[in-house]
Amino acid sequence: MTKTPITVLGIDLGKNSCSLAGLDASGAVIMRRRMTREGVVKFVATLPACVVAMEACCGAHFLGRTFASHGHTVRLMSPEYVAPYVKAQKTDDRDAEAIAEAATRPTMRLVTLKSEAQLDLQVLHRARERLVAGRTRLTNQLRAVLLERGMILPKRRAPLIKRLDELMAGELPISKRALQLLQELRDEWADLDRRIKAYDDELVAMTREDDAAQRLATIPGIGVINATALVAAVGDASAFGKGRDLAAWLGLTPRQHSTGGKIKLLGISKRGNKYLRTQLIHGARAAMVHFVKQTTPIGTWVRQLLTRTHPNVVVVALAAKLARIAWAVLRHGSRYNQQAVAV
Repeated sequence: MTKTPITVLGIDLGKNSCSLAGLDASGAVIMRRRMTREGVVKFVATLPACVVAMEACCGAHFLGRTFASHGHTVRLMSPEYVAPYVKAQKTDDRDAEAIAEAATRPTMRLVTLKSEAQLDLQVLHRARERLVAGRTRLTNQLRAVLLERGMILPKRRAPLIKRLDELMAGELPISKRALQLLQELRDEWADLDRRIKAYDDELVAMTREDDAAQRLATIPGIGVINATALVAAVGDASAFGKGRDLAAWLGLTPRQHSTGGKIKLLGISKRGNKYLRTQLIHGARAAMVHFVKQTTPIGTWVRQLLTRTHPNVVVVALAAKLARIAWAVLRHGSRYNQQAVAV
């Protein structure tokens, strides 16, 4: 260990081995090492309290909680914000140095360290997302199989299954083997639907026990799925200074292009959390139908937008507004008040 105390320790995480770079108070590199993950945990435990910086990648949150328990200040950063600090001839050692240097920037946007409960909730959402995608693929396959036999099934799930059961209860003009395969697909669809419902029930139970999720669920267009996903990904929203920062993190803010001194708004950036962005857009599309019928400020705002732009653009704009409202609810610990939302 160096005699000069390490002020900032940058760690480039790998699956088996990690590169470390230590900076002193002046920002000079005074240590470079390479060790296993287990060795990193033992080494950091022996250091005096300092800033430990890492990229927000797989395993970073577990190590971050471990380092924080030893009295260190943990700073997690998005890899795209670290990239500009990497010198030429990229190596793992220079990545660790870049991570340490990026962590010293006062304006660096940090990733909030997630608790084990938040990570468990994210895993639940990812497992549910995988099952929903499988059910969608299976639904499309069922419709395609019968379409080749001249039978058209509805697009929506409930009418589709009802119509399929009616067809299978009768005499379908298909071979016995094809009918057997349809029954297997139908049983698989029912099993996926049952498993998804079990996850939904678990998320509902979690919402009832979590105050932040309950407050988020009061926002139109958020619901249980979006509320629990926001709690898992954002937490208390302390990492975002303003609501528009959360919308930008979700990739819902428009890109800007300046020509001749005039700023033109382009499409949304689509950066950040794709799952949350997708869920918020779906929620905004469902809520927009109800907003246009209300005399609230946000309802007036939606109606004015619909008079001058495409409904799909309005849906995305509404999703960005819902993200900002969600930030306010999380940040200030209040519930949604539809009359208080400014135009």
